[in-house]
Amino acid sequence: MKSEDFQKIIANAIDSEVESYTFYKSVAERVKDGNLKTIFLDLAEDEKHHREYLQNVLLGNVEKMRFKAVKDYKVTDAIEEPELSVDMKPLEGLLLAIKKELHAAQMYTRLAGASTSMEQKMVFEQLANMEKGHKARLEDIYTNMAYPEAW
Repeated sequence: MKSEDFQKIIANAIDSEVESYTFYKSVAERVKDGNLKTIFLDLAEDEKHHREYLQNVLLGNVEKMRFKAVKDYKVTDAIEEPELSVDMKPLEGLLLAIKKELHAAQMYTRLAGASTSMEQKMVFEQLANMEKGHKARLEDIYTNMAYPEAW
C-alpha cells in the first residue's frame, strides 16, 4: 500500500472516529437511563482516544497498540440495523452502536488484509481488535437488556 493511500485511509478513519464520538455523545445526552448514559459517554471517550492515536499515526508516531482479540459470538449480526431517530428506544440505540462497531471492525480487517507493510498491518489489526472489543461489550449489555430472563 502506498504511503499516500495509507495516509488517506488514516484520515478517513479519523473522520469516522469523530463521527462515532459525536454519535455516542448525542445518544448519551438523549438517554434517560443512567447506566446507558455512562456507557455511551465511555464509548465517546474511547473514540476520542482513538482519534488522537490515529492523528499520531499520521504524524509518523506509531505507538504499539495492544488490544486483545475477543471472541465474536455474532449475537446481533443477523438483526437488521435500525434507523437513527430521536425516538429510538435504548435497545435500538445499542443495536445501532453495535452495528457501527461491526462495520468499523470489518473495514479495519479488510485494510489489514490489503496491507503489505507489517507496521500498517499491525495498526489495522489492532484497530479491528479495538472495535471488536467495543462490539462485544455492547452485545453483552444488549443481551442483558433484550433477554433479561437469560440472567
